[in-house]
Amino acid sequence: MDRKLTVFLCVVLLSSAVSCQEAVLHVSSGSANKEYCLVYNSSWTYLSTSVDTAKEYQLVNLTSSFLCSTDGVSPDGLEGKAVVVMRGNCTFSQKALMAQDLNATAILIASTAPLKIPSANETEYGKVKIPLALMRYRDLLDAQERFRDSMSVRLYAPPATVFDYSILVMLFISIFTVGMGGFWSGAAEREKLNTGPGCGDGRGQTASGDLSLYSPLKVVLFVLLMCGMLVLMYFFYKILVYIIIAIFCVASAAALYSCLDAIMEKIGCWTLSFSCRGKVFSGLSLLLAAFCITLAVLWGVYRNEDRWIWILQDLLGIAFCLNFMKTITVSNFKICVILLSLLLLYDVFFVFITPFFTPLPVVMRVPRFSSPNLCSMQFSILGYGDLIVPGLLVAYCHRFDVWTSSPKKIYFVFCLIAYLCGMIVTFVVMILSKMGQPALLYLVPFTLITSALVAWQRGEMKRFWAGSTYEMEEQNTAALEENAEFYR
Repeated sequence: MDRKLTVFLCVVLLSSAVSCQEAVLHVSSGSANKEYCLVYNSSWTYLSTSVDTAKEYQLVNLTSSFLCSTDGVSPDGLEGKAVVVMRGNCTFSQKALMAQDLNATAILIASTAPLKIPSANETEYGKVKIPLALMRYRDLLDAQERFRDSMSVRLYAPPATVFDYSILVMLFISIFTVGMGGFWSGAAEREKLNTGPGCGDGRGQTASGDLSLYSPLKVVLFVLLMCGMLVLMYFFYKILVYIIIAIFCVASAAALYSCLDAIMEKIGCWTLSFSCRGKVFSGLSLLLAAFCITLAVLWGVYRNEDRWIWILQDLLGIAFCLNFMKTITVSNFKICVILLSLLLLYDVFFVFITPFFTPLPVVMRVPRFSSPNLCSMQFSILGYGDLIVPGLLVAYCHRFDVWTSSPKKIYFVFCLIAYLCGMIVTFVVMILSKMGQPALLYLVPFTLITSALVAWQRGEMKRFWAGSTYEMEEQNTAALEENAEFYR
């Protein structure tokens, strides 16, 4: 079970995003026009921010050449015009310098391979004076078919909007997931207590298969293993990424089944049971399992299809996070403090100090509504760790409400409100700074401090700190006192 927890936490936290500098190629001929994707390097090439202010060039098609030399190319044919050549055989800067020597005013490089940000040595950036960008070769063929050889082009890079409504959708997903995960964990704890004693072994393993984090040493080892896993991903990404994807498919299918099965049980659906060789099977459970496995396999096959797969990815992600918060429980506030503090350092280090490691596809994604999406869909993303890590504390607060019969679930409600405030602050700082933020940097202090203040104000800090261990010690003390009284 410890290995299972380690793998789950690695899947949760090993994710990041890769940014791309995208622009627009506006092609026109007479009154007809169409726009295509461009990728450029903003530290190398300056582009206007709107099509109205962008310079217009006549486009010369030289895709029969790589333009690694000026042999066979007439300078008169390129003067004052934009030229498009094929990618390959020499560097981007060599092509740009050749075009510049031929008096071209811009160069486009057509690529049959996936587009990437063009780069060169720092010393070469200052030598290239004309705009340079990459475009897809199939887009050039489409433009030729539409406009023939008479094409005028404008290159521009619309500024990214500061605020996008996808942030509100992401905020709703995070609050819903953390709130429902915490509520489910507390409800499961109440049901376990109502069934009477003997539901656990006192060492963190319960009869239902749930696992409780109770040892500070194990928490430290888990975080160290995650850091080691991230380093391995950096060196062996092409191999390990498929292992992580396979693990996520299996885990998300099981989690979705667990969530849907709990809903079916709650509303009292007909089970459609049947027997085979003396064993009783639930037809509804088999159909539900087949449905969940199908969705997970569907995601695994089409995970790179941006247009619609994000919906399925978010559904599986929500189920994964909900089941994680219900299954993996934290036994006391002390473990919460250690776990959240270590993962806060982990998050800050790998976001601010090492900004690129692995672009894993296991994150919550919502398309940005204001992006043009010519190159690819732009997404607002949120890592599973930003939901699960503080969600474990929210779940603990609800279980503590159950243990102490606190009125109106006061710990759960205040911790969830603190999580909401932390998420809002995260998005505000992200918008103002115009750069990604380690969400745990804000979520961890908000949730930990709020929970501690509630416990301190209610005079329950000792019980809140010790958690289930305190409850078991109280029960053991009471039992010893009863036995001593019996033998007197």
